[in-house]
Amino acid sequence: MMKTAADAYFSLLQGFINSLDESSQESKLRYIQNFKWTDTLQGQVPSAQQDAVFELISMGFNVALWYTKYASRLAGKENITEEEAKEVHRSLKIAAGIFKHLKESHIPRLLTPAEKGRDLEARLLDAYIVQCQAEAQEVTIARAIELKHAPGLIAALAYETANFYQKADHTLSSLEPAYSAKWRKYLLLKMCFYTAYAYCYHGQTLLASDKCGEAIRSLQEAEKSFAKAEALCKEYGETKGPGPTVKPSEHLFFRKLGNLVKNTLEKCQRENGFIYFQKIPTEAPQLELKANYGLVEPVPFEFPPTSAHWTPDTLAAFDLTKRPKDDSTKPKPEDVRPVKEPDIKPQKDTGCSVS
Repeated sequence: MMKTAADAYFSLLQGFINSLDESSQESKLRYIQNFKWTDTLQGQVPSAQQDAVFELISMGFNVALWYTKYASRLAGKENITEEEAKEVHRSLKIAAGIFKHLKESHIPRLLTPAEKGRDLEARLLDAYIVQCQAEAQEVTIARAIELKHAPGLIAALAYETANFYQKADHTLSSLEPAYSAKWRKYLLLKMCFYTAYAYCYHGQTLLASDKCGEAIRSLQEAEKSFAKAEALCKEYGETKGPGPTVKPSEHLFFRKLGNLVKNTLEKCQRENGFIYFQKIPTEAPQLELKANYGLVEPVPFEFPPTSAHWTPDTLAAFDLTKRPKDDSTKPKPEDVRPVKEPDIKPQKDTGCSVS
């Protein structure tokens, strides 16, 4: 239903942008209307441009956000089914694909570049793309653990996911801390969390190869990364900024890792004391893991073609002499009242920060 409604609007909007003969020439209606949108990090002060391309991009951005909210709602169910987990995975990949398409194919068409810290700025879009990939990959990791796949594969997936979160944090590092600090704390705690997962399962792989000393050192590093994630959870909860505050440290998935690291480390230490008697390295093992399966790529996205309702007669019915006299794209300083969202909130806190 959401896709049908969005596609209908996109098709209609294309008539304000593209010429009917499908030439490279743009529609004479492209600059007829001023559009305003608020931004996720900037409160209720809107961005505005007198450009139908701006409206197309902004609507596309919000459809991508809808997919992240839908994924968050499904992930928040008490007893999520396998099909629902697949839908969470799919929705996050679709969202990433929409963000990627907007950044690469449509935002360069804007006559007025997005201001710093606004939703359509390249840094924010890059962060959204990478975080959607990372959170979709979290579903893959949970599935791999549930099905008891090889520890080496789980370690590699966790390592790749930690790198995604690190990349998203680096993308936001040059933004103003006033509106990026909270988001960055979340990304850092997730990076530490999945680094701990990678070292934990890498330790299991080393133990299976009779490298008990190296396994102990890997588990010790997992313990350190998990402790960092716990500390960052507290800092994140105390950091002010846009968006809801989730509580990852209270999630079963988070708590399970702490117990897993502790129990696996104790097992390795016992084995080393009874069987292997290997020296524990001073340096942590280098994680140069590459997952051959389960890596998430954005789903390719394209806007639908111009609606069939657009005809030469429809176009001729617009009187361009009555267009607004003031073509200024600068919004007035008044706030825009938020629109009440439908009930798509998760039933419980999912730890998902995109939405």
